[in-house]
Amino acid sequence: MTEEIIIAGFGGQGVLSLGKILCYSAIMQNQEVSWMPSYGPEMRGGTANVTVILSDERISSPVLKSFDTAIILNQQSMDKFVNEIKPGGTLLYDPNGITRHPERKDINIYKIQGAALATEMGNPQTFNMIIMGGFLKVKPIVLLENVKKGLEKSLPERHHKLIPLNIEAIQKGIENVETVLAL
Repeated sequence: MTEEIIIAGFGGQGVLSLGKILCYSAIMQNQEVSWMPSYGPEMRGGTANVTVILSDERISSPVLKSFDTAIILNQQSMDKFVNEIKPGGTLLYDPNGITRHPERKDINIYKIQGAALATEMGNPQTFNMIIMGGFLKVKPIVLLENVKKGLEKSLPERHHKLIPLNIEAIQKGIENVETVLAL
């Protein structure tokens, strides 16, 4: 199994940390991983994306031109990456701020109201973990117990008290992902 993923949005949405936690979770399952971030010079609000590869075999290169899965969190990223998803692949997106929704008919499309759900939870910082939950629902390639271990590995110890809130956010994401188009 090899899963090639792009996670893309604005800086400050937790794009890079979502990718990092996904990688640590896969490591807990003895998988090979690659995490390659790309972002602008802005502290918040600039574009940010990360290419993540999870595999049972050695990964020869972190550079990808097409993806099995795209997790898209803003319109600019939708415009840039929607046509880079392999036919039969998966798109998961938050419709908040999306004005041109995907129209491809050769991929699985799911949406999750991550921003709205994070607001509902009273903590906007749970946004990326809600998105993680949506991803785990449509692509259960890492176990939830390993995501918890991934959180423990990637979060500084002083933030470990937030792990239960993050797990709650992941669960909310699992429960609230919507199918737009399933092949």
